[in-house]
Amino acid sequence: MIAVENISLCKSQAASTRRDFLRGVIGAGALVLAARYAPGDVFSASGAAGTPGGVADVGLKGPFSPSVYLAIDTDGTVYAIAHRSEMGSGSRTALPRIIADELDADWARVKIVQATGDEKFGDQDTDGSHSVRGSFDTLRETGASARLMLVRAAAQQWGVSEAECSTGLHEVLHTKSGKKTGYGELVTAAAKLPVPKKEELKLKPRSEWRYMGKGVSSYDLKDMITGKATYGIDAQMDGMLYANVAHPPVYGAAVKSLDDKAALAVPGVKQTATIDPFKPPILFQAHGGVGVLADSSWAALQGRKKLKIEWTSSEHSSYSSDAYKAELQATSRKPGKVVRELGNVDQAFAKGGKIIEAEYYAPMLAHASMEPPAALAHYQDGKVEVWAATQNPQGARDAVAAAVGAKKEDVTVNVTLLGGGFGRKSFPDYAVEAAVLSKKSGKPVKVVWSREDDIQFDTYHSVAAMYLKAALGADGKPTAWLQRSTFPPIASTFDASALTADAGEIGLGWSDLPYAIPNHRAENGEAKTHVRIGWLRSVCNVFHAYAEHAFADELAQAAGKDPRDYVLALLGPDRIIPRTELPKDYTNYDGDYQQYPIDTARFRRVLEIATEKAGWGKKKNGNGFGMGLAIHRSFLTYVATVVQVEMDKGGKVKIARVDSAVDAGTIVNPEMARQQFEGAATFSASLACYGEITAKNGVIQQSNFDSYPMARMNTAPRETFVHLVDSDRPPAGIGEPGVPPFAPALCNAVFAATGKRVRDLPLSKLGLA
Repeated sequence: MIAVENISLCKSQAASTRRDFLRGVIGAGALVLAARYAPGDVFSASGAAGTPGGVADVGLKGPFSPSVYLAIDTDGTVYAIAHRSEMGSGSRTALPRIIADELDADWARVKIVQATGDEKFGDQDTDGSHSVRGSFDTLRETGASARLMLVRAAAQQWGVSEAECSTGLHEVLHTKSGKKTGYGELVTAAAKLPVPKKEELKLKPRSEWRYMGKGVSSYDLKDMITGKATYGIDAQMDGMLYANVAHPPVYGAAVKSLDDKAALAVPGVKQTATIDPFKPPILFQAHGGVGVLADSSWAALQGRKKLKIEWTSSEHSSYSSDAYKAELQATSRKPGKVVRELGNVDQAFAKGGKIIEAEYYAPMLAHASMEPPAALAHYQDGKVEVWAATQNPQGARDAVAAAVGAKKEDVTVNVTLLGGGFGRKSFPDYAVEAAVLSKKSGKPVKVVWSREDDIQFDTYHSVAAMYLKAALGADGKPTAWLQRSTFPPIASTFDASALTADAGEIGLGWSDLPYAIPNHRAENGEAKTHVRIGWLRSVCNVFHAYAEHAFADELAQAAGKDPRDYVLALLGPDRIIPRTELPKDYTNYDGDYQQYPIDTARFRRVLEIATEKAGWGKKKNGNGFGMGLAIHRSFLTYVATVVQVEMDKGGKVKIARVDSAVDAGTIVNPEMARQQFEGAATFSASLACYGEITAKNGVIQQSNFDSYPMARMNTAPRETFVHLVDSDRPPAGIGEPGVPPFAPALCNAVFAATGKRVRDLPLSKLGLA
């Protein structure tokens, strides 16, 4: 439980602000190193690391010069600020270990301090699988700079050349004289030295890495398993009220009339308060509704049930999933916006060949993370302090400020641990609700969503309809490949008029097909949005990978080829796909294409590893047993997944084994990387087997796990094996890339076992799960 005193976390639990960090955690004379968070200009060319009070403002030139901080106290304790959120992906452990490795710090003497939402900490969005990738070089240079400063301080004290000095574990050594001094004894002197220039730094070679590339459990694991870890739902403050919010049942509706007499009669209920409806575009705003504030969460929930609310109508009141599905499918059958084109597909189709067509449908999905949305806020004298399980603390700060009419610098967002996120907690609407209700009540307010709230008012993953068509030549390979995808875009959350995806969204597995096809066209159809669409683990890659790689399996069958051999043939000779073959606006997950090109050799390697480890071809498919495969590149990581299924006597799918081969470049923490891919298999099994959110007359029909089930022990993959490729390539994503290839591999395995194609998810609709 978080104990909050005087509207701030106890310093023993967290020093969240820069002032607390510098004044409350470390002592005078400590070494504080600030690294400018900008590639190519990480460190200031001049200036001292130590300023009055031990503050180092190296390279900080204004409010838009964000930074990461490293401090070493005089007792040798190393403090590292974790600027990303921890929701099970391991970033809170991995990022400080990068610093600690280059610093040659003793991991047992490293303490992690969670950052609040502020630009000075750089990009804090814990999504897009880019925490390590986006911070790797900067954090290495931060650690190396501090190490060099400590070496120089020791060399000056000993009167020797710094070239004769080296570092051991948490100490500087002079081998010739046998002298050694701990870091804590050197920090006061080191703090007075100039920060080294970037060109002076000597990063450790891989052979000397102490922590990177070696597995370790989470920094917070002990607290997690002993119940001491603090999540958003644990936050408490003296005098606070609990709140539960009745949201408009239809997107865009608002309160027309309210009768709260029965609610106020519930023991423990203190008051009700309305929350204004959002103004389009919805962005990170709250939906609006009526909050019931009480002295317990139970009383708030019971009071909410007693509310009598009449809601206004909404333009989305006619939204029903069956009719909407038909609209999407009809759109995908017609030409759409061309997002990639190679050769001339129309001419190639006109020449004939064996024509294969298929349509795929992936339903809308909810996140349903273990911890539902929760936040505690206190509004006082125009300032707000928030404690929230958020992936996006800067976005939460800005949204709260806008909602209560405060300056963003007067809003502090403290980041707790997250009991799952999957992209949902990048949207801070629940923190906005807590802040608004705190302002209206004059009390600290803790908002906790019920599971029903969580599922019925989620930021949903898009539904999608896809149409694919190919012409096969005499060798069975495609001479032409056309693909169309139609889905309500995430862009509509930020621009209410958006009907098609932007380049970033369409680049999530649709405009970057890696196959060597001479004539290829990808298109995107228009779709109107009727709910708030957001990010879910691997985003559009979920449905794009499903369609593309299920279709590849269909082509293999039509060509009479083994699926493994066929996919290898589709890849063609090993090559780097030229940037000119991709759309001009292709975003490449914000990675430099020179550094992160699409390399078909890496596809080939993971496919060969996954199929070899899975025993591909050693057991004949059919009679209730099947193996399926899929490859996919997302977030700059290459993954091949093989799924083995067995059909039970009732015709239900049992997932016997999953093998995933992963090339994510340099992996900082292999232990947590394996955990992410093991978790992705279970997560994906839930989505593929059961995941479906539907609406009728604008109202979401699912409400809890009885109507939106998860994979359980008897339906989750029985065995999951993760095979990490040893690589010295730059680091890529870990948290999301395990999801996209799973559904197509599973569906291809079902076909291999039963002869039934799965073109409409989830499997439960077909009686297969």
